[in-house]
Amino acid sequence: MLELVEEHRCFDGVQKIYRHESNAIGLPMRFSVFLPGQASSNLVPALFYLAGLTCTEETFPIKAGALRYAAQHGIALVCPDTSPRGAELPGESDAWDFGVGAGFYVDATRLPWASHYRMYSYVTEDLRHAVLAHCPIDERRLGIFGHSMGGHGALVLAFRNPDVYRSVSAFAPIAAPSLCPWGVKAFSGYLGDDRSAWKQYDANELIKAGAASPFSGRILIDQGLADQFLSEQLHPDVLEASAREAGLSLTLRRHEGYDHGYFFITSFIAEHMAHHAQILFSK
Repeated sequence: MLELVEEHRCFDGVQKIYRHESNAIGLPMRFSVFLPGQASSNLVPALFYLAGLTCTEETFPIKAGALRYAAQHGIALVCPDTSPRGAELPGESDAWDFGVGAGFYVDATRLPWASHYRMYSYVTEDLRHAVLAHCPIDERRLGIFGHSMGGHGALVLAFRNPDVYRSVSAFAPIAAPSLCPWGVKAFSGYLGDDRSAWKQYDANELIKAGAASPFSGRILIDQGLADQFLSEQLHPDVLEASAREAGLSLTLRRHEGYDHGYFFITSFIAEHMAHHAQILFSK
């Protein structure tokens, strides 16, 4: 069952926040849904947006400027939280880049995190099933995108579940997490030290393994060149090189002067919404 936490009229649609019990997480979770006006009479496509470190289910709908374009295209927007809340595990709130607000969209296998930090299964199963059961969304027309940690998550979930997600894009994703401090910290903590277990959650490794082939020519990534995390954490050039070697036509757009935040996202959100709409409304 879903508990409606709040609801707001917006662009002739409605922005809602829900709370529900998650089997994957073992705790209550919150997520937001924007339903465009078209959803009052028809099933509509939906985009799942995965947010970055420290964000919540409210960050994207408030800051990204996406609702106007979702209303124009007739696309629902679904935004989960970025981690479990209230697990009360030792040290889960000690750092901003691990634990609370930093689930990294993996299913943890290392204790104590394995008991609740299962964001991969939450997004692909619990959240998706809850939304499809209670909202007028067409399960055949789902896409996914995200920012930073969420960009990493969106690429991984799309590559591993091409039967679920028809379209994918990302803003400044952690493109090769096994090669950067954020990713090494998260993967070591959640998955352990066996790097072979990390590959299933690394978009760069999935491309090299051939998992991204269903998205050939349809992967859009935007990256700001004034991003303070670009050189140490993000590594889009590595992903681009792997895509080229694998024969994928990945579109990586580089933008002078733009940093890592939501001013960057809102500058290019219209193009991302159009990218997904073109695919989700195609036959």
